[in-house]
Amino acid sequence: MSGLPETVDIEAAFARLRDHWSPRVVVQVNDQYVKVAKLLGELVWHRHTDEDELFYVVRGQLVIEYEADRSVTLGPGSIHVVPRGVLHNPVAREECWIVLVEPATTRHTGDVETPRTKSIADQLA
Repeated sequence: MSGLPETVDIEAAFARLRDHWSPRVVVQVNDQYVKVAKLLGELVWHRHTDEDELFYVVRGQLVIEYEADRSVTLGPGSIHVVPRGVLHNPVAREECWIVLVEPATTRHTGDVETPRTKSIADQLA
């Protein structure tokens, strides 16, 4: 076991979040982390070369922008998978709450380093 809990109160997990774009790991399932995050504004264009990334919108609306002027708009209850290696940029025009499911090795902003980038250690804190 990873030292993470088996059961999580998701509302309480969101209540503990203070900063936007600062995901927190809440549980681990095999080699996958389940994270919660509050989003507002844009993150950064990036890709995860080796990992798919699952977004589940709990509250608000999230737009995932892709190259070639394509985007996907997600509302509460929507799930979307960003395939590995695909350049994307998450955008939340108003505060949005999401659950992320991704391999434990996934770097927050993939192949790009920004002041908003959070290490795995930061996400486990």
